[in-house]
Order: sequence, then C-alpha cells, then structure tokens
Amino acid sequence: MSSLFQNYRGPVIAAIAVLVVVMMSVVVVPETQQAVIIRTGEPVRKVNTFKTDAGFGETGAGIVLRIPLIERVERIDKRVLDLDMERQTVLSSDQQRLQVDAYARFRIIDPVTMVEQAGTTENVRSQLEPILISVLRQELGRRTFQAMLTAERGNAMTNIRGNLDQQARKYGAQIIDVRIKRTDLPAGVPIEAAYTRMRTDRNREAETIRANGNKDAQIIRAEADAEAANTYAGAFGRDPDFYDFYRAMRSYETTFNQGEAESSIILSPDNEYLSRFRQPGR
Repeated sequence: MSSLFQNYRGPVIAAIAVLVVVMMSVVVVPETQQAVIIRTGEPVRKVNTFKTDAGFGETGAGIVLRIPLIERVERIDKRVLDLDMERQTVLSSDQQRLQVDAYARFRIIDPVTMVEQAGTTENVRSQLEPILISVLRQELGRRTFQAMLTAERGNAMTNIRGNLDQQARKYGAQIIDVRIKRTDLPAGVPIEAAYTRMRTDRNREAETIRANGNKDAQIIRAEADAEAANTYAGAFGRDPDFYDFYRAMRSYETTFNQGEAESSIILSPDNEYLSRFRQPGR
C-alpha cells in the first residue's frame, strides 16, 4: 500500500486538493435563507432573495459557487422575524401614563442593503427597536386612553406600521405588522383617578343628553300647545256659540266628574256658571 501511495502520490495529492477546493467553492443555500456573496468587502451578488410572486423551489435556493478565500457568503434569514418591545411607559393626550406592550413582525427584502447598513439581522432588530418605541410614543401621545379602547386603536396601529416601515426600508427590511399586546394604566392611585375621570365624563355626557331631551320636549310641547290654540281660535272664529258651548261642557266634565271621590257642590240655580243648563234646546 505504501509503495502504491509512493507511485501515485502526486495524483492523490492533486485529487485531495481539488476536492478541498470544490468543497470550499460550493455553498448550499436552503429555502429558508437568502445569501449575499461578498468579495473583498463588497457585495457582488445575491442568492434566493425574497420575491412575493415566486413559488416554493423557484427562488434560486440550492448549490451556489464562490471563489475560495476571495468571496465569502453572508447568510440571512428569509422567514418572517419578530421584534418584541419591552414594556414602555407612554403619556397619552389626556395625561395618562400607559404601560404598553407591543411587537412587530418584519422580513428582510433587500439583503444587500441590510448587509451594508446593519450587517446582521440582530443588528436590524437593535436598530428598529428604538424606532418602534419612538413611533409608538408619538402616535399614542396624540390619542386619549379611552380612544385606545375603541376602533381608533386600529388606525393608530396602521399609522405606526407605516412610519416604522418607512424607517425599516433603510435597513432592507419590510414591516409586515405591528400590534399592541396590552395597554394598562399603572396600578394604584393613577388607575383609580382614571376610572373616576371616566365616570365623571360619562355622567356629564348623560346630563347633557337629558338636558337636550328636556329642551326638545319643551319645544314639542310648546309647538303642540300653539297648534291647539290655533285650532281653538279657528273653531271660535267659525262658530263662536259652539266654541263657548264646548268649553262649558269641558268645564262641567272637569268640575262634576270626580270619579270615586265623594264631594258636594252647592250652587244657586241662577249662578252664571250654570247658564248653559238653563238655555232651551241644550
């Protein structure tokens, strides 16, 4: 065996060298990753980059060749990545200190820009986290705590995602979504003060509604009384005698119809109040 190696030592060493060079030249890029080929510190090409309309297996993943010792491969995650923000204290427009937990989801869509500006995905996270906090404070600072409990919260999230995405493009990233996991008031006196303020606002709103209702009722009642007066006046103008008779009958009904109450009324037959009873034909 040793003599055989001595006889073919040159070809064997050459084959081993070729094998080593081939192994150093071949790089496998899986579907879950994208890669940037860097030559002497400069990106020269990218492999398996994110494309919205590309199906599985059609993005260029697989075996990639590089020049050994001259070119290196920077691997970048192609999947959706998370950005969890630590709980922050945000001051709302109604001067409430809110404890906010939020997170964002992003992906790298321009690996060359990411390598040039950040280097790694972890650096992208560290760059985006303070931007997310700043955008969150600005957006929530323009809204009240009560607004964050309504549908207006969705509009705030849309604005936060848009502003954060604009900044993330500088690092080759795309913000997919931003969500607030939880928004709380600090425990203790501040939260009790907030509840008291909310109850006061609701009571003030209820009083305003009742006042407006009473105002509308008075207006409707006045309009009805005016219409009734106009009707009576019209009837009096057409037949004054009938109108006088009608008013007298209504007065008698109110006076003498006491229901179950027992009472006595003594009047002289010549009393003016009973004049309608003395008129013939009535």
